[in-house]
Amino acid sequence: MLSDASVFITGGAGFIGSTLAGQLADSNSLTLYDNFARDAISDTPLARHPNVRIVRGDILDPAALQAAMAGHTHVVHCAAIAGIDTVTKSPVTTMRVNMMGSANVLEAANALDACQRVVCFSTSEVFGQRAFRVSETDNTVMGAVGEPRWTYAVSKLAEEHLAIAYHSEFGLPVAVVRPFNVYGPGQVGEGAMRIFIERALRNEPIQIHGDGSQIRSWCYVDDMVRSVMIALEHPNAVGESFNIGNPRAVATMTGLAQAVVRVTNSSSQISFVHRGGVDVELRVPKIDKARDLIGFEAEVDLDEGIERTAAWIGRRAAG
Repeated sequence: MLSDASVFITGGAGFIGSTLAGQLADSNSLTLYDNFARDAISDTPLARHPNVRIVRGDILDPAALQAAMAGHTHVVHCAAIAGIDTVTKSPVTTMRVNMMGSANVLEAANALDACQRVVCFSTSEVFGQRAFRVSETDNTVMGAVGEPRWTYAVSKLAEEHLAIAYHSEFGLPVAVVRPFNVYGPGQVGEGAMRIFIERALRNEPIQIHGDGSQIRSWCYVDDMVRSVMIALEHPNAVGESFNIGNPRAVATMTGLAQAVVRVTNSSSQISFVHRGGVDVELRVPKIDKARDLIGFEAEVDLDEGIERTAAWIGRRAAG
């Protein structure tokens, strides 16, 4: 596990960024750089950790970003606009943050005196509506121009291409991770799993968008964070993109809702509602590359992940 490093995390107040920071803080010096559009950290002990410096800033401000990043040895770029509702409302901001902001992060990292590793986040959305056991070398698929889901996907794909280009042209030690439906304690903002569990714990109706036949692979946040920590150190990660998910934790949206109700012993009723726009019909990753090159494999299966997440949400609700 990484130690005695100086780690800069964009989006460090968000869900995955703050969870990663919690794993690294005791053994490293951290700077969490975030505009706090979503905040998963302020009410936690991590915000007061002696090894953690919090900087309120925007990745669209290159001068402030470069000044805050100076002197660090490792960079994790989590900051992004995500979530279909947010993207639908702000497609221009989505493109600017995910493309121009990522370019600013990579340029600042490339200017560091002793950069040992940069880990950037892409997305499973780059595989389009139907993707079964997709590998990193499979074609990325974009849908119709102007559709919010693909606005987000193309912005993250551009980030991924740029990250690998910085490695190819300048030798920047970059690795890219492609998360598949990450969930767990600390999740803020949009997310079907969090919403399902919150409603189940209150015994409220659970609504599924569409007919519920959409298939997803669900990755618990601790597994996602472990993959990032491996990518921060493993020599085989440099210059590569990796699918990060759990191909064993697969369920239709109906099956997911039923699992949440069962694990939480809820009396919630499940219903279906129409929602406009395209949806992902099938998305299950092939993770052989991550297993073979860097030794990553997801460990937390679906029921255990739901149970852990429900326990955290329940404690938060109880105050």
